[in-house]
Amino acid sequence: MAKGPDAFRTISEAADELNVPQHVLRFWETKFSFIRPMKRAGGRRFYRPQDIAVLRGVRALLHDAGYTIKGVQKLHKEQGLKRLLAAADGDVGPHPEGLAVDLANGDLTEESRERLLFALGDLQSAKRRLDTLLDKG
Repeated sequence: MAKGPDAFRTISEAADELNVPQHVLRFWETKFSFIRPMKRAGGRRFYRPQDIAVLRGVRALLHDAGYTIKGVQKLHKEQGLKRLLAAADGDVGPHPEGLAVDLANGDLTEESRERLLFALGDLQSAKRRLDTLLDKG
């Protein structure tokens, strides 16, 4: 028998509904102060429908939109739970952490250019080390 939409969910049910492992939900609780499921005696978690909606938004931002944990924390701090609930409904909006690219002409912002050059330097260094190891083998 399926639970109704207003029923509380156990961590197992919430994890299944969100398609994430249970340990991820417990980890998110440590990173996001706004995730606070009800806990019964013995520490058993119960997620309210609004908890599931917020978790769905966090999942969409982290897994679908490519946000980092710090990015979601910042988004929550600046725009509140309403923004996370909007993400749960599919409105992830513009990605403030990603490379700021003008898609019409492909121009990078100065900050994005610096980040790419830094990453390129790391990649070139790693390639040199790999080439050296391959030459020795």
